[in-house]
Amino acid sequence: MLDEPSMGLAPIMVEKLFQVIDDVCRQGMTLLLVEQNARLACRSPTAPVMDTGRISLSGASRDLLDDPEARGVPRGM
Repeated sequence: MLDEPSMGLAPIMVEKLFQVIDDVCRQGMTLLLVEQNARLACRSPTAPVMDTGRISLSGASRDLLDDPEARGVPRGM
């Protein structure tokens, strides 16, 4: 489990860290990643979105990146 691994890191270090995370996943290890940076977190095939401690959405990461509700925009806006 990784909880906000990018917090407080310089952008170049964040990129290096996520390269390592990608490598670990490609080797078959499953990771639980808690990350507010959706672009980084959605490098995985699937993702749940939590809102105030509850899973409000889940699905293919590429679809969630384009979903306004996943970005915190209420439906209909």
